[in-house]
Amino acid sequence: MCLILLSFKRHSRYPVILAANRDEFYERPSAPVTFWDDAPDILAGRDMKDGGTWLGITRKGRIAAITNYRDPASIKDDAPSRGWLVRDYLYGTEDPAAYLEKIARRADQYNAFNLIAGDASQLYYFSNRDFPTRGRIKALPPGLYGLSNHLLDTSWPKVERGKAALASLLAGKEKPDPEEIFSILSDRSRPDDDRLPDTGVGLEWERILSAMFIVSPVYGTRSSTVLMIDRKDCVILAERVYNCHPEAWMTAKYGFRIQRDR
Repeated sequence: MCLILLSFKRHSRYPVILAANRDEFYERPSAPVTFWDDAPDILAGRDMKDGGTWLGITRKGRIAAITNYRDPASIKDDAPSRGWLVRDYLYGTEDPAAYLEKIARRADQYNAFNLIAGDASQLYYFSNRDFPTRGRIKALPPGLYGLSNHLLDTSWPKVERGKAALASLLAGKEKPDPEEIFSILSDRSRPDDDRLPDTGVGLEWERILSAMFIVSPVYGTRSSTVLMIDRKDCVILAERVYNCHPEAWMTAKYGFRIQRDR
């Protein structure tokens, strides 16, 4: 996952509105969102290379999503898959803060990442590259957040553009339309070169990666996801799969009510 826009406890009807684009090399095999055969409570896409996922929710309302932190000079070839961090949270029953504390103790094993985990009542953020507060688990207060391949709310142009677009869409709208959120995620505009970050991948790749929806011959936005949870615990999750096609060639939509423990 390379772009996450999140409205948390900010909308009058939907405590969670999450919009995300997954960017990946086209050659990496993956499966679209569905309830997993080997874990029927998990609704998520799946990385078919290592078995993890980038974003998912369970029937009990556990939510997790991850982005890579772009730092090509620090990549470890033998690191475990970061998709397991999402998968293992969805599999488990631990409190999200306790889960992230456990991850923090072995975070150096992984390549750089940002992880959001929790449920509709509590969400937490942790990055193994947030050096000034390394090891600190951040509980997210109500607000609007953006996350790409740097730290939470880093003011990259696409993060700022996405947050502004989502804030404008949600303002005064009691029932946001997922189609309008997908429209935000499909924005392929690029900022001027003087606004680009320098993450060590060269100017041409900085340009390619600067769009909310990425297109290139070998790498790009593979899928877009909209997740909405209302105050009655009703979940809507919709996914559009692109996989190097200019337009979505597969769309899936799921709805269910979270099963609270009695």
